[in-house]
Amino acid sequence: MSVHPTAIIEDGAKIGEGVRVGPYCVVGPEVELADGVELISHVAVAGRTRIGARTRVWPFASVGHQPQDLKYAGEPSRLEIGESCMIREHVTLNPGTAGGGMVTRVGDRCLFMMSSHVGHDCQIGNNVILANNATLAGHVEVGDFAFLGGLCAVHQFVRIGTQAMVGGMSGVEKDVIPFGSVIGNRAELGGLNLVGLKRRGFDRETIHAIRAAYRGIFSGEGSFAERASRIAAEFADVPAVRLITDFILADSARSFCTPREV
Repeated sequence: MSVHPTAIIEDGAKIGEGVRVGPYCVVGPEVELADGVELISHVAVAGRTRIGARTRVWPFASVGHQPQDLKYAGEPSRLEIGESCMIREHVTLNPGTAGGGMVTRVGDRCLFMMSSHVGHDCQIGNNVILANNATLAGHVEVGDFAFLGGLCAVHQFVRIGTQAMVGGMSGVEKDVIPFGSVIGNRAELGGLNLVGLKRRGFDRETIHAIRAAYRGIFSGEGSFAERASRIAAEFADVPAVRLITDFILADSARSFCTPREV
């Protein structure tokens, strides 16, 4: 462990092997830093926060402080951050609340670029990227490999599906299906995140099936739920399509982003 003389680590904090705490950092008494964590400088970590192994935090990040929720009454909620994440300058990550399960979770290998924000009770998957100034309100769910562009804002209780892409400066007030790509002042589906699918190694047949499922879900006879159910049965042997149909047919507090022509 390496701790700069100007850093403050309060009694009770749990510090793993190989942790580096740089100048002017403050670590609260209920914080846990796993092996290999690095706080570069001027980082404030508070509350019942656990930061996973090899995660790095850049200057002026605020991690685990009281959530921005007027209903918060001091309940012993938590913030759990996974392994090998990068948390850049001025990022804010808040713990949970009694109204949302008491915990905010962040998966492994996530990148939070400068001034991005994760609100209380959010559930973030693995390999998620929030670009500069991307912001999540409370209770947001984000699936694995999702990308949120700079200056986007996601409304509370919205779900962002696996490997979805949110364009920069978009306001997202409805759920985004897995593999979907949305953009706009009030985000609408612009199609599928085909670049992301190819980068993740999806084969041609699977991509064709996803595209066919997309067309079937957002056009044709019947209600939206009826079309999703029909596609779920038609593509029952395609796991990637099941991700989409399961997402749509699950309970949600929000409606869905749809294509512009719908």
